[in-house]
Amino acid sequence: MTGFGRGVAEHAGVRATVDLRSVNHRFLDLKLRAQIAPSLEDQLATKIRGSVERGSISVAVNIVRPPTASSVRIDEGAAQRAHEALRSLATTLGVAPPDLALVLAQPGVVATTDSAEEPEAADAAILGALDQALAQLQAMRAAEGRALERELLARLDELAKLRGAIEGQAAGVAEQLQQKLRERLARLIGDAAVDPARLAQEVALLAERADITEELVRLDSHLEQARTIAKGATASGRKLDFLVQEIGRELNTIGSKSQRTEISAAIVEAKSVLEKMREQVQNVE
Repeated sequence: MTGFGRGVAEHAGVRATVDLRSVNHRFLDLKLRAQIAPSLEDQLATKIRGSVERGSISVAVNIVRPPTASSVRIDEGAAQRAHEALRSLATTLGVAPPDLALVLAQPGVVATTDSAEEPEAADAAILGALDQALAQLQAMRAAEGRALERELLARLDELAKLRGAIEGQAAGVAEQLQQKLRERLARLIGDAAVDPARLAQEVALLAERADITEELVRLDSHLEQARTIAKGATASGRKLDFLVQEIGRELNTIGSKSQRTEISAAIVEAKSVLEKMREQVQNVE
């Protein structure tokens, strides 16, 4: 499922911005773009996995730190060495000896040190921003989920209607088989007598092979389960993915047993609807 979330939080003067972007993926794939400690990275991953089960999630972290207080340190030994070298050079050149400003300007004489920043401040700001970003991301994904629910329920209604049409067509299969067998025998043996018992036996065998009652019962069960899951409030993508496969399996079996063109046509249409449903299920959390 797609979505975007941004969170901004500040702690002890450290300001953190976390951006989350989610696109469709069969599994959970985290991509973190930030220079942070491994321990904090684990905390971010744990929080995200606790809220998201499927999707490719990109995480971007930006940190703005306050100006740090600096202290100046003078290396007296380096200053003396620099002064001696400059004074010797001035004597050789016959110019005035070096002043203090020139000595201080030499590399290594003056150094500045920044006060150490406490890492807890940045960590707290990042985690706070992540919570906000996750809330926004989940809100967008929830809105998309409601739209997907309506779409999936509409597809399930189409499949249920097609199942009913197939069941109606299957009701007259035995009579159709008997009529076809009589016509075939008439072409082969003409007006010769046919044993009614043997004819009934052959018709029963053909009808048994073409019987799709079990498949229709299982198909009805799968459709009802899918409808219940689609209306549920918990993550259901993997369950729906499994049921789509099972629905497809029953449709294939019915199609292979089909003895009527009307049933074959309904199976083709049902597979088309199921394929659309399969594409949408990949987007479900």
